Amino acid sequence: MEILDTTLRDGEQTSGVSFASSEKLHIARLLIVDLNVDRVEIASAKVSDGEFETVKRVAGWAATRNYLNKIEVLGFVDGDVSLNWVKNAGCKVMNLLCKGSLKHCKEQLRKTPEKHLDDILMVLKKAEAMDISINIYLEDWSNGMLHSPDYVFYIIDNLKDTKIKRFMLPDTLGVLNPINTGKFCRAMLERYPGLHFDYHAHNDYDLAVGNVFAASHAGIQGIHATINGLGERAGNAPLASVIAILHDQLKLQTNIIEDNLNRVSRIVESYSGIRIPNNKPLTGENVFTQCAGIHADGDNKNKLYYNDLLPERFGRVRAYALGKTSGKSNIKKNLEAMGIELDEDTMRKVMERIIELGDKKEIVTQDDLPYIISDILHTENVNKIKVVNYSLSLTHGLRPTATVRIEIDGKEYEQTAPGDGQYHAFSKALWKIYTNLGKSKPDLKDYNVSISAGGRTDALVQTTIAWNFNGKEFKTRGLDIDQTVAAIKATVKMLNMIEKM
Repeated sequence: MEILDTTLRDGEQTSGVSFASSEKLHIARLLIVDLNVDRVEIASAKVSDGEFETVKRVAGWAATRNYLNKIEVLGFVDGDVSLNWVKNAGCKVMNLLCKGSLKHCKEQLRKTPEKHLDDILMVLKKAEAMDISINIYLEDWSNGMLHSPDYVFYIIDNLKDTKIKRFMLPDTLGVLNPINTGKFCRAMLERYPGLHFDYHAHNDYDLAVGNVFAASHAGIQGIHATINGLGERAGNAPLASVIAILHDQLKLQTNIIEDNLNRVSRIVESYSGIRIPNNKPLTGENVFTQCAGIHADGDNKNKLYYNDLLPERFGRVRAYALGKTSGKSNIKKNLEAMGIELDEDTMRKVMERIIELGDKKEIVTQDDLPYIISDILHTENVNKIKVVNYSLSLTHGLRPTATVRIEIDGKEYEQTAPGDGQYHAFSKALWKIYTNLGKSKPDLKDYNVSISAGGRTDALVQTTIAWNFNGKEFKTRGLDIDQTVAAIKATVKMLNMIEKM
């Protein structure tokens, strides 16, 4: 099966997406070298002077590496204007945009089918003289087959004996479904058994990948796709999903290197500014993450929740989420991956803490796990002093203020104080209570905040505070998704420790 990637042409028609020249060159290199895509459609002719220079740059790179036959540019039925643009840019293949429905031919071009055909034949003659290879798009072919199939057959009947290399069948408006896609593709193949047909899907009804399946099952020889499904309106068929269904569902061979798909998808995500949804098949952040404890248990026993989409195929790894739906098996999977062993009592405490934290945030990651374990191992089971309530106020132009109520030996005390920060205000209010009670307080020697890897805004925060009390130095830790709350937890642990001293 031949694959054409049109991320740099059709994908760039995504609203808000415009690749810089260096980005286009890098993506072209990724597609051809890292993914081994058969063909790459990189631009439309006549767009701008800047686009012309970019196409020249990509074509120059491709020519020095014998990839020029893989580079394609969209052109138009305009005599030799598009052909000259393509030739001067250094390219050798033009995808000629023709009309694939009678409605488009009559109402957009204001031409009869006969006149449109004559104009196409003129471009083909000029292309042959210029040594430019031609594929043709039958734009709006899907509506042509739905409403004017005789027009479609008229055009192809009169072009089938030319030197057109490929006839490309686009569902331009994304109106087809897998049933009529398969029917129409079979009709083309049966009527023209000697021609090479490509299928080009759009995703307006969320059926692009299903329609690719139907077209491929019917026997179409080439499929068009884009990285991450970029494209106009609802986008095109995503390359990763296309490759998965071709390889797994239809047992068809392509030249695509699967284990580079995720890396390339992430680079294009960065360049395009279009985020990959977390549940996007194959490339989404969460698609190889098991959340339910029963799934991890099944995987432990005999990989009962695996399918053919093994994450390693696509440069990914399987993960087991830690949250309120986690069970012991999820935790064990993560601990095994990190080389950590825990006794049953500590395991139970870890699971309880993960469930508690899971109620506050969507997911606890493997990166968070060492902080949770550390927090549990350093927790003192002393509850003589408790924080009953506190209120932290942060207002622009005013000093932060804290009101704190604590319980000591069953009695409650409350104070309010301003500070240079929220935790500083909390500390000052706390020490006002201690001063009024004539109690000694420790000196804060060091304050350290650690956030787990990954740069996520919902990462767990571990605050470690070093204290000195009566000549003895010690540390306490607090863990929370909020830095100030983590510091308060560490402080409460300290209060109970000095009471014990």
